[in-house]
Amino acid sequence: MPRICILTDSTVHFTKQTFLGHDHVTVIPHTVRFGEQTFKDNSDLSIYKPYSPTDRFERPQASAPSVEAFRQAFTDLGTRYQEVIAILVSSYLSPAVDNARQAAETLKSPVTVHVIDSQTTAAGLGFLVQAAAEAVLRGTSSNDINRLVRGLSRHIYAVYCLPDLVYLSRSGQVDISQAVVGEMLGMIPIFIMENGRFIHVQKIRSPRHLVDVMYEFILEFERLKYLAIVQGVPYFEQESRNLRERIIQNMRTTPLTEQSFSLALATLLGPHSIGLIAMQHPSQEI
Repeated sequence: MPRICILTDSTVHFTKQTFLGHDHVTVIPHTVRFGEQTFKDNSDLSIYKPYSPTDRFERPQASAPSVEAFRQAFTDLGTRYQEVIAILVSSYLSPAVDNARQAAETLKSPVTVHVIDSQTTAAGLGFLVQAAAEAVLRGTSSNDINRLVRGLSRHIYAVYCLPDLVYLSRSGQVDISQAVVGEMLGMIPIFIMENGRFIHVQKIRSPRHLVDVMYEFILEFERLKYLAIVQGVPYFEQESRNLRERIIQNMRTTPLTEQSFSLALATLLGPHSIGLIAMQHPSQEI
C-alpha cells in the first residue's frame, strides 16, 4: 500500500467516476444548516428547487469541516498511511484550509500532513486530486506531489455567472449591501476565478448573452485538456444546453462533462449559479 493518501473536501467534482488511485482518496464533508436541520454535504439540492433568486426565504448556511473533524480524519488516516496531502477548496470560499492547518499543527499523531489551498473548487479541485492520486500510485514523493498540484493549479481557469450575490457575500468577496441591491435589480453578473478569488468582470443584460460570454472566455486558451459545465439548481437550462452544443460542435477534441453542485457548493456560490471550468495542458511536464 502507498504510504501517502489524499484528503479533499466535498465541494470536489471528479472528472471521472473511477480513476487511478481513487482508493487512496478520502472526502471530508462540509455541512449545511437550514432552519433547525443540519445536513451533511450531498447532491440533493431539493431545499432550493421551489425558490427563485429573488424570493425572500431563509437561506441555508454552509460550514467547513471543523478543526476537530480534520484532526480526527488525519488521525484515522494516520493508522494506514505515513503522510496525508490535503487538497482543499479555495480559502477565499471556505475556511476549510485554515481549519485543516490548525488541526495539523495540534495533531497528536506521527502522521505527516501537508495542506494545499487548491485556489479552485468543483471540477478544478477534482482534476488536481485525481492528478495527485495517480502520482501516489507511481510512488511520487510528497514534495513532488505538492509541486505537481501547485503547478497544475496555474492551468485551471473558470468563468461563473453568480446571480445569488448574497451567498457570495458571506465569504467576503462581495459587499453585502451591493449583493442585496444586485439581487433586487435582477443583475446577471459574470465573474472569473483567479488565484482562488472571484473577480467581477461584467454584467450581462439577459441570459441569452451567457453562452457567448462563457464560450468566448474559453477561446482565450490553447491546448485545452478538459471542460466542465457546473451548476446548481437548473436555472439557466436553455443556456447550459446551448453552451454544451456549441462546445461539442466547435471543440470536438476536448472532453466535456456536465456536473451538478453539491449542496454545500450551491450554498457557497448560490443555488442558481452556473460555471464553465477549463483545464489546460501544461506547456511542459511539471
